[in-house]
Amino acid sequence: MDKVAMILAIIGGLNWGLVGLFQLDLVALIFGSSAAIGSRIVYCIIAAAALWCISLLFIPKAARGSKA
Repeated sequence: MDKVAMILAIIGGLNWGLVGLFQLDLVALIFGSSAAIGSRIVYCIIAAAALWCISLLFIPKAARGSKA
């Protein structure tokens, strides 16, 4: 779950990078507009993934099974 959330958060970050650099919202482009139901679902999934990633900041590395 951690890796999936991280991948989705990265995708969201890259989308915001495209918005900032090129005024191109890739999610809105794929689903027709930022108000389309598909876009809103994707935005909500990415937001949930970002919230999950926030929780990773408070878990010690040893508890996550990390060897580094």
